[in-house]
Amino acid sequence: MNEARFHLYDLKVEVIEGDKPFVCSHQVGDAFEVRGENLHFKTERPFSLYALAALLPLLTPKQRPLNACDWMATDHIIACPDPHCGARFKISRIGKREYVRSETTVVPLPENNPWAEK
Repeated sequence: MNEARFHLYDLKVEVIEGDKPFVCSHQVGDAFEVRGENLHFKTERPFSLYALAALLPLLTPKQRPLNACDWMATDHIIACPDPHCGARFKISRIGKREYVRSETTVVPLPENNPWAEK
C-alpha cells in the first residue's frame, strides 16, 4: 500500500552571542535539537522556560518546507525574550526525515484539502 508521507526538517537551536551581556542562565553553546515532535537535550544544563516558550511557536514552521520569499525561510536568529539579555538563539536545519501520515494522526486525509499546496 502506498501510504501518504510527508517530510519534516530536524532542527538545532543553539545559544549564540548578541550585542549585550547575558542576564539569563543561557551560556554560549547551550543547545537542543527538534526531531519530529520531540525536543532532545544533550546535556544536563538547564534551559530557560521563558526562552523555550518564546521559541516554541517558531519551531514547527521551521520544520516544514517554506516558500523562499517567506520570512520564516530567512530569519534564523531569535532574541532572548528578556529585553535586557543579549543572548540570541540560532535555529538551523540539520537533517530531514520522512513520516507516514497514518503514524501521526487518526484523521483521514480529505480528498479536497483546502490547506494543502497545489
